[in-house]
Amino acid sequence: MHATRKLWTWLAVICALSFAVLGWVGTEIYLTAPPIPKQVISTQGAVLFSEGQVQRGQKAWLSAGGQQLGSVWGHGSYLAPDWSADWLHREALALRGVWAKRDFGKSFETLSVGQQAEINARLKTEMRGNTYDAATGAITLSPERAEAVQQVMKHYTDLFGDAPSLDKLREQYAMSSGLLPDADDLKALPAFIFWSAWSAATDRPNETDLSYTSNWPHEPLVDNTPTAGAGIWSIASIIFMIAAIAGMIFYHSTAREEGDPMPPKNDPLFDLKPTPSMKATRKYFYVVIGLIMAQVGMGVITAHYAVEGQSFFGFPLGQILPFTVSRTIHTQFAVLWIATAWLATGLYIAPAISGHEPKYQKLGVDVLFYALLFIVVGSTAFGWLGTLQHLGTDFSFWIGNQGLEFTSMGRIWQVLLFVGLLFWVLLLGRGLMPALKTPSESRGLIAMVFLAALCIGGFYATSLTWGQTTHYSMVEYWRWWLVHLWVEGFFEVFATAVIALLFTRLGLIRASTANSAIVLETIVFLFGGILGTLHHLYFTGTPTFVIAIGAMFSALEVVPLAMIGVEAYRNYQRSKSAPWVQAYKWPILCFIAVGFWNVVGAGLLGFSINTPIALYYMQGLNMTAAHGHAALFGVYGMLGIGLLLFCLRGLSNRLAWSDKLLAPMFWCLNIGLAMMVFISLVPAGIYQAWASITQGMWFARSPEVVHSPFMETLVWLRVPGDVVFAIGTVFLAWFAIRLLTGGKARPAVAVPVGAKRA
Repeated sequence: MHATRKLWTWLAVICALSFAVLGWVGTEIYLTAPPIPKQVISTQGAVLFSEGQVQRGQKAWLSAGGQQLGSVWGHGSYLAPDWSADWLHREALALRGVWAKRDFGKSFETLSVGQQAEINARLKTEMRGNTYDAATGAITLSPERAEAVQQVMKHYTDLFGDAPSLDKLREQYAMSSGLLPDADDLKALPAFIFWSAWSAATDRPNETDLSYTSNWPHEPLVDNTPTAGAGIWSIASIIFMIAAIAGMIFYHSTAREEGDPMPPKNDPLFDLKPTPSMKATRKYFYVVIGLIMAQVGMGVITAHYAVEGQSFFGFPLGQILPFTVSRTIHTQFAVLWIATAWLATGLYIAPAISGHEPKYQKLGVDVLFYALLFIVVGSTAFGWLGTLQHLGTDFSFWIGNQGLEFTSMGRIWQVLLFVGLLFWVLLLGRGLMPALKTPSESRGLIAMVFLAALCIGGFYATSLTWGQTTHYSMVEYWRWWLVHLWVEGFFEVFATAVIALLFTRLGLIRASTANSAIVLETIVFLFGGILGTLHHLYFTGTPTFVIAIGAMFSALEVVPLAMIGVEAYRNYQRSKSAPWVQAYKWPILCFIAVGFWNVVGAGLLGFSINTPIALYYMQGLNMTAAHGHAALFGVYGMLGIGLLLFCLRGLSNRLAWSDKLLAPMFWCLNIGLAMMVFISLVPAGIYQAWASITQGMWFARSPEVVHSPFMETLVWLRVPGDVVFAIGTVFLAWFAIRLLTGGKARPAVAVPVGAKRA
């Protein structure tokens, strides 16, 4: 107990210090972010962009699809270009062309080697020179550069408008025609894209060869190449990671751990009857399965748009279900169904752990269910409607689709979801409170489950921190507070604690050992995870020290994953420790799969892109998608399905349970995911990385690469994995339907449920 109390103290200190540093970094980003000009003018006095147009352009871009349609500074989707890289390259080419025509009367391509070298040298000086005047708030451009900017402006207004000449390009980008029908929005959009590209190439004040985005994206034309810090801190982080893994292995090899106890002769959960509130959670799990099916369907459509940008096997599906909508639903439903599975599991196990059913708990569970259902349906429907009808920036922000990846629902829905999550924490706390008040060996585990839930609910407040005109650097800062800290912080803690709690209730591990082990694992997770948030912010207009902090602490995120395989093997051994444990075979195998994908998806694929030098070339490419699919579904998705099966085991008729359906479900999901990732996404990511390294980020995201025969072949090679994966979801749905129909046809008997009474 004394040792565990010390670990809790260390956990509190580490969390306090880590969040203090993360908050300090936020203030520095706010103070040193790329300045937003009041005007962009030429030296001859021509006004290219007026006051407020950059902010309005940001709103317009987000309402047109935002991060679901290409990306800015590498954050967003992968089919359309990274607009900052695209603008930067187009402006550089246009400026070279203007100079070539003015000085030599020829196109740049027909000039001699010496003439081209002269213009290229002048280009780098012009594009990197910082002409922002803090006193007037104006960026001043030469007449020639102003002409180049106007050429690129026309391209963007034609592209986001309805110019027929760009129909083919829009199809390649999976864009709809006339995305911005409001003339003022269409005029303002280039201001934001120009500013994002200007920030990416212009040297910071009193610096040389160092842009506001630390020289991202790679663009040889303007000498945008990795900084020395990106290389040095990448090397340092790898050394630090290896040393930390060695230290952890040494600790585990020398620490004396108690072995697992002798398992009970019979299932300790067999005779526990579900309470009314526990029974009320069953509908949550069926909604989870429905969301999985919908997410997979949208994923198939979204992937196909990489070949036919506006059609699905010839059918003009893009007219009613554009790429931005299908991708929004695909990514948003992934988070929603995983979160719903975990919410329902918490509500299910709370009364089972405490042995107490609070008054009106079932009513609360029902109210929360219908509230969440309303939010899911409402946010999806209004986001879809707003996109199809082009209802404008205010509608998109408040009710429709905000255009931000993983946090796309309108602000009203975010507020409602935040209230719903707090209500979930209240219900969970009411159910767990008797167990938290009663001294027991499991109280530390129960406390960790509740604290993780409290953080999951409370930290959703970070989605409410930005407004319509908040500086884009700060939007990214707060967005990653939510996405990263949820996924790689509190989700990890909640998952680990819940699995340990379930195993202790089954009598397969000792509660005393699990108590200290969970606190120690939480320290390791959060020590790297909290400040590891900064690896998403290397190139988003942040100070250079963000690269140093993010690289070192992001490397620590891999450390606990190095031992996950050992824990997975132990869980496999536990699944064979007694004959009755076979009743939980498939939930336990899902937990083992979580360990596998933690090592492969979060560990190997995650670290392959997380060092600054790797991310410099691969940010916003398909290696990110490979990591995202393997980690999000492989880790949190498989955990959600494992928890779902564990809870349904206690809520369904034993005679309706079918391991014959769960076996193909489990193997199809995991094999299909592996095929999807390693046959399609990883090769595509490596090919794009080659393109980015050799010619620049603009090229890696260009139609020449994305729609090259090789890349389109890789899209088709994704089909077998998608089919196998989809078959797995069909078996899951079939299994769930069988539980319903089988349960009605046969008399109910006592079944095992989530935990025994204290």
